[in-house]
Amino acid sequence: MYAAAGARGDVELRIDGSQPLSRESVAAVEAACAAAESDRTTTVLPVRVTGTPGKDWTHGLDVALVSKWERALRRLERLNVTTVAVASGDCGGLALDVLLATDYRIATPDIRLSLLVDGEATWPGMALFRLAQQSSGPRLRRAILFGAHLDASESVDLGIVDELTDDPATALTEAVEMVSGLSGRELAVRRQLMFDAATTSFEDALGRHLAACDRALRRSAATAP
Repeated sequence: MYAAAGARGDVELRIDGSQPLSRESVAAVEAACAAAESDRTTTVLPVRVTGTPGKDWTHGLDVALVSKWERALRRLERLNVTTVAVASGDCGGLALDVLLATDYRIATPDIRLSLLVDGEATWPGMALFRLAQQSSGPRLRRAILFGAHLDASESVDLGIVDELTDDPATALTEAVEMVSGLSGRELAVRRQLMFDAATTSFEDALGRHLAACDRALRRSAATAP
């Protein structure tokens, strides 16, 4: 159901969205994050997601477990490594939650994203927040309010998915090569500045950006010949 290690022992996270939220799913995300953080040679965390749960997926669920899940996703979202997702098929529930918390998203052409409908309306979890934060438009509004599916082309047009491919293994390898030279710590700083930009005034943001610029200049000076 969940995994935190790849075939060669590398850190990897797999999430089966057909399964309901559980302590095991929280533990899997936490374990992958801990493994990525503890190994200084890890610069990329591959994340594989697929599946959407059945209609009774909230049976027995309580808000305490939802809170633990959201905190685990926030940890994943703020890692000092680049997270690269590979998504396929229907993605809802846990699969969509995790996908939206990653940095770079690869998908197969059969991808179909959807917020789940729980009885009277769509599930009001943080996937709704991330979708609204990351994109906009009438198609997204229908997905958030009414649970309308987003197919492959719509997901790319809305900027939710970065790349479509019939060969996700090759695309993942190329994505890893693309980001492997970047500093995970500095990436995390840029990511946070990007998150803050939507809600922070220019005046409040300026100091943070200048501090990041100063740190970058110091790093460059320290490595100059």
